[in-house]
Amino acid sequence: MRILLVGAGGVGGAFAAIAARRDFFEAIVVGDHDVAKAERAAAVDARFSAVQVDASDAGSVAALCAEHRITHVMNAVDPVFNMSIFDGALAAGADYLDMAMSLSRPHPEAPYERTGVKLGDEQFAVADDWAAAGRLALVGIGVEPGLSDVFARYAADHLFSEIDELGTRDGANLVVTDNDGNEVFAPSFSMWTTIEECLNPPVVWQDGAWHTTAPFSEPEVFDFPEGIGPVECVNVEHEEVLLMPRWIDCRRATFKYGLGEEFITILKVLHTLGLDRTEKVRVKGVEVSPRDVVAAVLPDPATVGPRMRGKTCAGLWVTGTGKDGQARSTYLYHVVDNEWTMAEYGHQCVVWQTAVNPVVALELLATGVWTGVGVLGPEAFDAVPFLDLLAEHGAPWGQREMASSTLG
Repeated sequence: MRILLVGAGGVGGAFAAIAARRDFFEAIVVGDHDVAKAERAAAVDARFSAVQVDASDAGSVAALCAEHRITHVMNAVDPVFNMSIFDGALAAGADYLDMAMSLSRPHPEAPYERTGVKLGDEQFAVADDWAAAGRLALVGIGVEPGLSDVFARYAADHLFSEIDELGTRDGANLVVTDNDGNEVFAPSFSMWTTIEECLNPPVVWQDGAWHTTAPFSEPEVFDFPEGIGPVECVNVEHEEVLLMPRWIDCRRATFKYGLGEEFITILKVLHTLGLDRTEKVRVKGVEVSPRDVVAAVLPDPATVGPRMRGKTCAGLWVTGTGKDGQARSTYLYHVVDNEWTMAEYGHQCVVWQTAVNPVVALELLATGVWTGVGVLGPEAFDAVPFLDLLAEHGAPWGQREMASSTLG
């Protein structure tokens, strides 16, 4: 296996550090528009090399694949570049993985009721082309989407005979401080992607169809495990809702994220001021995207680890009927402590938790445990070998039985 890693930011850097400890691949070529950043990520292992790549140009991606005999393209950049990397991989005859799917576009007339272009629609539209070429595009294989989708497969195969709701719930108690120890606003993940997810109309799967609702709707307090505790979660647009029902029978699928009051307020202000826009505006003779400016002035998520403390939790709350015919309510989860990831890998916990999952998936593909062609989500594969291999990386998953109830 020869991997082209596109993107050497927070998640890309963590991916390199995690993969360096495994032996399932021959080489990893780290590509970034900033070649110095790629070189830093590649310095962790002699099997790694660094190149410059234009992620917006499918031809550039395809040419690098040909030059370096790439078998698998790992996309670790913002999803605005998904389709060019996706198309470049197919043109080069390489398999492809990403951690977020192609972007959505709200319904032009009823954005908070009906779906427009959904997350992943552009990729699923060409699934037959990938299948005909005998190539695999494994989409949404980060932590969320990704691990939560693996949990859905596990729940359907091993825990439940009938599923009422697949409810992804994501929360944390992370705090970032300045040099004087004061708490500061510093997102632990790409602000560009966070704005996209949180301000678009959230999608809900209900009784055989997708529909939308308003951002930050249906708030609920969810009690997260391992000391994180109660966090208010709200509806957010996310890929799990678009992936899980394609492979798993369920009455309802939702994604709720524990953003916190301060974060929600900031996002609402950005939207009110038009600073969430991606269209470029002219400022003193220079054209800039307001969202790019917001992302640029905030701390780089890859650098906040030393000033961060706390834990992050990704998980799936499943309700329905257990294999024994009784009502069941189970939370499958993965908690990671920032102190551990910084000490063990030198990367903050959110990017580490995201990056470990494609490393696991690539190893399963390299060893032939996972096989497939076309455009597939994590739900299309056996969950058990994934969860077993995840535990080898030092942060095992957990399971908590809950009082039987209906989500939402």
